[in-house]
Amino acid sequence: MVVIRLARHGSKKRPFYQLVVTDSRKARNGRFIENVGFYNPVNCGSQQRVSLDEKRIKYWISNGAKLSNKVNNLLKLNKNT
Repeated sequence: MVVIRLARHGSKKRPFYQLVVTDSRKARNGRFIENVGFYNPVNCGSQQRVSLDEKRIKYWISNGAKLSNKVNNLLKLNKNT
């Protein structure tokens, strides 16, 4: 099954996540199909916190991709702002 989830990057105690489309059987930071955005929970100053390619996310959802819980919450928050 194809899933849209977060892949952790960044250094110790400074996480940075990429939103990736991947096979659910792959490792969290393993090989992915497409990068569709990022999430930076510890942004500093004027840095962007969330960036989503909503067009590509809608495309993958229409083709049967499932969303992880956190990605679903990020999409809801992004629509409200």
